[in-house]
Amino acid sequence: MDYKDILYVKEDGIATITINRPDVYNAFRADTCEEMIHAFKDADFDKSIGVVVLTGAGDKAFCTGGDQSSHDGGYGGRGVIGLPIEELQSVIRDISKPVIARVNGFAIGGGNVLVTVCDLAIASEKAQLGQVGPKVGSVDPGFGTAYLARVVGEKKAREIWYLCRRYTAQQALEMGMVNAVVPHDQLDAEVRKWCEEILEKSPTAIAFAKRSFNVDSEMIRGMSSLAMHGLKLYYETAESAEGGNAFREKRKPNFRKYVK
Repeated sequence: MDYKDILYVKEDGIATITINRPDVYNAFRADTCEEMIHAFKDADFDKSIGVVVLTGAGDKAFCTGGDQSSHDGGYGGRGVIGLPIEELQSVIRDISKPVIARVNGFAIGGGNVLVTVCDLAIASEKAQLGQVGPKVGSVDPGFGTAYLARVVGEKKAREIWYLCRRYTAQQALEMGMVNAVVPHDQLDAEVRKWCEEILEKSPTAIAFAKRSFNVDSEMIRGMSSLAMHGLKLYYETAESAEGGNAFREKRKPNFRKYVK
């Protein structure tokens, strides 16, 4: 595949996938997801690779979710909502190699969900994490909600989604959203250290461990698939459109006028 939205590098047993759309804070569109899916599968098939790192280009953002400027009533790709986000989340879980999120900046919305589904996450102290779905007429009714509750607990997960606040890297660490926080200039060294420790371990044992962890939350995949069909119907409503329109027009949305 000819990658246009991502950078994909393999070196010393480490595959690094970088969302390369810094002009939109590494927000993803359908093509971005397709390229990431392809790269993750390639890394899984490559026996020389023992760990995968997911990150964003530049110093400002890891990923800020779906690119609100790239669609009007649909992302124009495949999948129930025109964005193969289900498959992207699943492939991160399904590949036999651990996936580390290198959180270099904003991890908001769908970007925060990507951090959640990665096996491990290491954040720069300048990183910020959080959700925006209900602010822009959207939601992730699967791994982004139910699995997040497994990670941070029910009360905190509901707070994250209902209030749409931003959390510092240190707050994210205290909640269990990330595994470690380091000064920004030490981020690459810390990620490399974790990768090298993983590469010293038995890849078969790690693959068994990853699949064993996944079994406990596998039902969320089916729930997500079902919920995405409902989400598609929601995206076709004026209420959902109000969120996207307000975001693009840089104003506060008025969702209450759509309450029947």
